[in-house]
Amino acid sequence: MTAESTTWVIRGARPLGGEPADITLADGTIAAVGTQDGIRTGAQMLDAAGLIALPGLVDLHTHLREPGREDAETIETGTLAAALGGFTAVHAMANTDPVADTAGVTEQIWRLGRAAGHCDVQPVGAVTVGLGGSRLAEFGAMAESAARVRVFSDDGRCVSDAVLMRRALEYVKAFDGVIAQHAQEPRLTEGAQMNEGVASGRLGLAGWPAVAEEAVIARDCLLAAHVDSALHICHVSTAGSVEIIRWAKSKGWRVTAEVTPHHLLLTDDLVASYDPVYKVNPPLRTAADVAALREALADGTIDCVATDHAPHPVEDKETEWAVAAHGMTGLETALRVVQEAMVDTGLLGWPEVADRMSARPAAIGRLPGHGRPLAPGEPANLVLYNPATREVVDPATHASRSRNSPFAGMTLPGQVVATFLRGRPTVLDGKPA
Repeated sequence: MTAESTTWVIRGARPLGGEPADITLADGTIAAVGTQDGIRTGAQMLDAAGLIALPGLVDLHTHLREPGREDAETIETGTLAAALGGFTAVHAMANTDPVADTAGVTEQIWRLGRAAGHCDVQPVGAVTVGLGGSRLAEFGAMAESAARVRVFSDDGRCVSDAVLMRRALEYVKAFDGVIAQHAQEPRLTEGAQMNEGVASGRLGLAGWPAVAEEAVIARDCLLAAHVDSALHICHVSTAGSVEIIRWAKSKGWRVTAEVTPHHLLLTDDLVASYDPVYKVNPPLRTAADVAALREALADGTIDCVATDHAPHPVEDKETEWAVAAHGMTGLETALRVVQEAMVDTGLLGWPEVADRMSARPAAIGRLPGHGRPLAPGEPANLVLYNPATREVVDPATHASRSRNSPFAGMTLPGQVVATFLRGRPTVLDGKPA
């Protein structure tokens, strides 16, 4: 009997944190939810008493580094890290080497994801050729490729040219695509090292002003409205950005946004250690920004949590602050951080976590087989999570090839116990299946 055809009966899990129920998985779909009177012959049993069942998580913003930077991460290690974090689908950003700006490169990434088998890999296409910011990439060819690319982003760089951004927004309308913008006005952030504020003044590091993000978001919301196209804003980090997005949504404009786990929990005070593990783009902001981001995620102004998982080899992070690479790993800790920042603080319940970490990112990323309810007939993509444990984060135990977790040494709640991709376990007992 193959793993795909195995019937699983998950006993006593709590769907979305509700009342205990048995969940039967068969032939890649959810066959039944509720008390199982008879045990199916040959079914694999999994005791899930006390565990919360959620739809498989979907990440809109993952850096898998392959092709080109396999010293930092590979599609194999990155998707295994994703599965261990409860994810059944990730969107792989385009800043690879070569850049994912053609049908050929996006198809290669998609096929490598299928071969790895730990979770679905949906490539994100570049907006501009080589991320150069001057010529639009081959949107149509990428959209029609086997990878069926629907999200385009120059993440790591801003599409700062307003005319080019307008053209990109117009172009993707033909196939219901979305432009995901890394909002950073380059002229306002030249040489910037951390959030511009009290801490940067005290530490003597060049400041990265909030307005560099907010100005681009405001411009792009107006452009998206002008051409009636879909705009997604990556890694929102400031209270001002939240207000602009809230205003754009009140107009009914097609604007969505994400926040990272690290921007929900960490502040720029951590930079006082000069430890480059806290160096990230956009930078860690103030406690007031963190509070505004949490409130916006709770009220739906920010649609979803996206990890911005950005692995780097040791030599690129364990160096002096000024030359260290930007970025943090996040796939294996995302759900735990969301529990700490949002659930245990009373801002979100588990049904809302399922909405912000599965349903909405799947809808924004145009992934019809993911983010579905835990109901009979739906794809059997789900995660079983124990919210009652608390453990110290140790990056040395992570599946990611890189160790640059800003949560290292922190005690966080929760553990992903099992992950199922179309009824096949990718994680069991907290370990690769």
